[in-house]
Amino acid sequence: MWQLLQFPLCPFSRKVRLLLSEKGVGYEPVRESPWARRDEFLDLNPAGQTPVMVDVERGVTLIDSMAICEYFEETVDKAAMLNGTAADRAEIRRLVTWFDTHFFREITGPLLLERMEKRIVHRLPPDTRALRDAMKAAVEHLDYIDYLLDHRAWLGGATMSLADLAAAAQISVADYLGGIDWKTHTTAKRWYVGMKSRPSFRPLLAERMEGVAPPPDYEKLDL
Repeated sequence: MWQLLQFPLCPFSRKVRLLLSEKGVGYEPVRESPWARRDEFLDLNPAGQTPVMVDVERGVTLIDSMAICEYFEETVDKAAMLNGTAADRAEIRRLVTWFDTHFFREITGPLLLERMEKRIVHRLPPDTRALRDAMKAAVEHLDYIDYLLDHRAWLGGATMSLADLAAAAQISVADYLGGIDWKTHTTAKRWYVGMKSRPSFRPLLAERMEGVAPPPDYEKLDL
């Protein structure tokens, strides 16, 4: 059986977990704290990053969230998340990169550093300026999501795709860490509530990171 090495607030692991759930792939979640730099984990992934998927019986190790998603997209027919024409798939991949790279660098990453890592690893207070910058960037990214949804049924096109999973994974972590203000983003909020309502999403919303509590309305569907 597959094992997924991850921790509750890893957005890249969340993206993989959403895809696995949508496709009906069974796996065992295994807690891994990458900041601990365990030798056994570094042997699996020298980059020291989650997620990593391992099937011990078959001797298969998958590293990097996009590589993992592509693997299951190629090997499991159910619930295609990279679909359509070549141009459609290119657009989906572009948006996955957008959220995995730009959204993470400007929003999720700083929030994780200031509100999780500094608290539980370094025992330091957060940098309030960094938090303000992340929340300001979140407004701009939500504006972009509003724009996409004004022209499409889903972020990547006519159907739900890996772009929606990548975006929702990043947003869910940022939302857990109090970095999202939905007040002026009705369209993006409606899309995210729809994502939160999916059975694949509910286990993620129920998880908690020790020492870091989410806002009271984190799990609610009436944002």
